[in-house]
Amino acid sequence: MVSAGLDGLVVTHLPNIRYLTGFQGSAGAVVVTRSRCLLIVDFRYLTAARALLAARQDEAVELHHVDWGYDDALVGLLRAERVQRIGVEAAWMAVGRFNRLSAGVAAAAPGHAESRTGCPALVPTERLIERLRLIKDAAEVATLREGAARLSRVAVRLRDFARPGRSEVEVAASIDGALRGEGFERPAFETIVASGPNAALPHARPGTRRLLDGDGVVLDFGGVYDGYCVDLTRTVQVGPWTPDFRRMFDAVAEAQAAAVAAVRPGARASAIDQAARGVLERHGLGEAFGHATGHGLGLEVHEEPRIARPVTGALDPVVEAGMIFTIEPGVYIAGVGGVRIEDDVLVTAEGCEVLTRVL
Repeated sequence: MVSAGLDGLVVTHLPNIRYLTGFQGSAGAVVVTRSRCLLIVDFRYLTAARALLAARQDEAVELHHVDWGYDDALVGLLRAERVQRIGVEAAWMAVGRFNRLSAGVAAAAPGHAESRTGCPALVPTERLIERLRLIKDAAEVATLREGAARLSRVAVRLRDFARPGRSEVEVAASIDGALRGEGFERPAFETIVASGPNAALPHARPGTRRLLDGDGVVLDFGGVYDGYCVDLTRTVQVGPWTPDFRRMFDAVAEAQAAAVAAVRPGARASAIDQAARGVLERHGLGEAFGHATGHGLGLEVHEEPRIARPVTGALDPVVEAGMIFTIEPGVYIAGVGGVRIEDDVLVTAEGCEVLTRVL
């Protein structure tokens, strides 16, 4: 905040609120000044928030109860704190809310004849908290490692779930049930089951199509464990392997191994991406790989860093120890099918640790 020239910061993105305070809820806000951290909740969460802060013996976070509306409460607190430059999360605050808060704090400003200070102003900011979330601490690593182990135990059952005659939605329901059985709070996203030609769609939704002998089936699923997201994809062949599937599968497996081998502190995200992409290009499948090689994991299933080709105006981060992200190259050919293989990796001081270990 000091480096950004801010006197205060309004945090409204729920994962960032949890990161700062531990609070989980469907609504809430945090105001951070240079000397205070105020957690704002409504009646629904007041008792839970009090218990949370008491259990954590967290005296750094002060609890504030909303009587009517969050925006009115925010304006009142910002007025009371007498902050001038107030940061907001530009990626997460709607324009209408920005305008309401701006008008509210400006209305409280004294006239120019009464004060030597200027009018309080909201300042859009980018990634102030997300940059902290990039590097996981020991507790976060332990949580994600445990989540990955539980997800791996679901993955070893995939061939039992993906059997000829079962529909994609039935297979997805089996995976979701197994996630609950392994102690996940919920799926991290809607489970993907894409069989036969449907596997050529990277984010296909499971439908009524029934699995047939000879189908390749992309199975992409994840779970939320103690608030943190893990994510895994395997592609299985139902029945005998076809030549097209074998060619795609072997190329993707080689590409994924090359990308994992490229993960180390100091490597650029784009270099890890190119390690996978280069293998597929050598196999004549470069044009069939149209998405990023990976994405960060944490309180959200898609967060920084993005492991992808460099794009003008976008970040190409340097990988650091403590980052956790996926490695998931894929190949998709319309009318034929597709293959994707995804694992979660932790960057270590020496290289990387693969957290999801499934044959």
